[in-house]
Amino acid sequence: MEDICWTLVDTETSGISAPIFALEIGAQKMRGWLPDGPPFRRLLNHNADISPQASRVNGYTREILERDGEPPVTVYGEFATYVAGLPLVSYNLRFDWDDVLLPEWRRLGIHPIGQRGFCALELARRLLDPVPAGNCKLQTLRQFFRLPERGAHTALGDVQTVVDLMNTVLRPLAQARDLHSWNDLVAFTQTEWFPSLIGFGKFRNRNYHEAVTDRDLHAWLRWLADSTNERSARMGKWYLAQLEIADNSRAAFADHAARGLPAGARGIDGVVAAMGAGMVLFQAPQKAELEQLIAAARNRLADLEAEFTEQKHAVDVTLAQLFKALKTHYQRRDRLKLLITHRRKFLDVLLQSGDEEAESVTQAHKEARQQSDAEYTQAEAEAATKAPLTEDQANELKELWRRLIKAFHTDRCMNYLDRRKAHEWLTAEINLARDEGNIERLREIANDPDKHLLKHGMVPLSDQESRDVIALRTLLDSLQKRILETLEALTTLKESSGYELHQRAKIDRGFFDATVGTQRKALDAEIDALEAEAEKLGQEIVHLSAATGPE
Repeated sequence: MEDICWTLVDTETSGISAPIFALEIGAQKMRGWLPDGPPFRRLLNHNADISPQASRVNGYTREILERDGEPPVTVYGEFATYVAGLPLVSYNLRFDWDDVLLPEWRRLGIHPIGQRGFCALELARRLLDPVPAGNCKLQTLRQFFRLPERGAHTALGDVQTVVDLMNTVLRPLAQARDLHSWNDLVAFTQTEWFPSLIGFGKFRNRNYHEAVTDRDLHAWLRWLADSTNERSARMGKWYLAQLEIADNSRAAFADHAARGLPAGARGIDGVVAAMGAGMVLFQAPQKAELEQLIAAARNRLADLEAEFTEQKHAVDVTLAQLFKALKTHYQRRDRLKLLITHRRKFLDVLLQSGDEEAESVTQAHKEARQQSDAEYTQAEAEAATKAPLTEDQANELKELWRRLIKAFHTDRCMNYLDRRKAHEWLTAEINLARDEGNIERLREIANDPDKHLLKHGMVPLSDQESRDVIALRTLLDSLQKRILETLEALTTLKESSGYELHQRAKIDRGFFDATVGTQRKALDAEIDALEAEAEKLGQEIVHLSAATGPE
């Protein structure tokens, strides 16, 4: 593989329905698993409309491409020179090659560029099965495996992320499976394959390997193999064939053990551990592998949640400082909005029902004003607790929280309802201390969690966990779901205006002060307009009613 040259390619398009136009093409020549030379990137101007959905994802509009794009024939001429007849690989080859590039080249009268290679997505699905990140979306894997940010939803950025993924994650997995040559990878990605986790029906999310000990699952696979639906039948037959291969592998291990021959460390469907001279212990692979995946998932989740905690606390501190600087303006604006709302309502009731009924609106305004003032008092108190941490304090908070939440999360006793209460209570305490930046409370819990529980009338902890395969499978699914949720929350946080303000203010304090000044100026203008409207409504009330109305 190291001496084989090929090209990794990706496209950003006008949509997913024909005719599909390539708006950006990005590529990177590869030698083996590593980049070879500079990348290729061009924008293409087809003078064609772009669907709003596609534009929201990739950011390209017809106007941008008319300004910055080049004629497609020119771009593909340069691309052909860059590729030089090498095989093309993409992370979704069926889309990039079959649905985008080949039809576009036919439409433009261009001879196909390069050769069809293999699909990097199919390689990832097979090598990572069952996928620890929950799915094989490129950006999900990038975040899960902590690969560099390269510019999501740009063709070249996605190409560079695939390069990182292949070299860092997929390469060692492929080599462990003795996939060393280009032909090995092509055959591996094109051979019929189905995921270990069943995706539908009564056994949804179950691993087909469990059919070794689950007769009902095994019977269902046989039923699937006899299906009149061609794809379902192929799937069932494939699963049964894999189980037969695994069974033969176990028989071979047993034969080796009986004859005193050395056994491998791991078979296709099992883990073999030497337990002394001439003694071999066979463990069901789904159990051993699930426990390893659960340990990895817990570590990854703890890292992600710790990162989210650290970043959110920092953003909250910045937003609290902004609130303190502008609190008087915010409160004045909101009081005026309430006044205008109730004066309008007062006039409506006055004209329909008279003075007496309208006076109830005045009372409602007083109550709403009191509630709003109470909320501002509470917000001010909460903002006062958002004190910035030193770098050492932030690191200690992050590490303490990560260690505690990993050790005492409720998933460790998910099948023991009588023990969940203590774990749930302690988890809530840990999270509250995290949100408040209370390092002292985290230290107290970490030093002696049972003592902390007893002090608050709770029973001591238990770390007893179920080792049942189905329970482990459920736990892993739950952890993977929370990993994805945390990744999404972290992405949302990093896309927020508060995060941008925090990052820029961290580099330049003057930017924060300028932001305060800009927002104060905008609030002053808004307040002036609201005061004028409130005054106008107040004058109208005076002319129509003996009552003064909301004040």
